[in-house]
Amino acid sequence: MPVDLSSPKATLVKDLIKSDKVVIFSKSYCPYCNLAKEVFNKIKENYTAIELDTRDDGEEIQNILGEITGARTVPRVFIKENCVGGGSDVKTLYEKGELQKTGCSMKQQKYIIITLHK
Repeated sequence: MPVDLSSPKATLVKDLIKSDKVVIFSKSYCPYCNLAKEVFNKIKENYTAIELDTRDDGEEIQNILGEITGARTVPRVFIKENCVGGGSDVKTLYEKGELQKTGCSMKQQKYIIITLHK
C-alpha cells in the first residue's frame, strides 16, 4: 500500500526525526538496534529511541520510514535529520571516526525512549 507522506502520521514521524540530534527508530529485541544504541552509549551521545514494537502504530511508522529512507529495516538512525542507515552503518561510521565528525562527541549522556500509543 502506498504511503501518504502528507498524512498526520507521516508528519509525526518527520517531527520525531527533527526532535533530537540523534533519533533511532528501533525495536527493543533487535540486536542491530541494540548495536546502534551501544555505539551512542559508548561515545556518551544523547539520543531519542522510538521503540516501534511497543507502539500500536509501529508498523505504520516503519512503512513511512521505508518511504522516506528507502528501507523498512530497523534501526533507522538519523543524525541531524539525515538517515545514516542502520546498526552496522553506525558501527562502521564510529570505527572510521566519521561519527564523531557529525558532532557526536563524548559528553554527559541522556537518552529518551518514547513508547506512546495511539
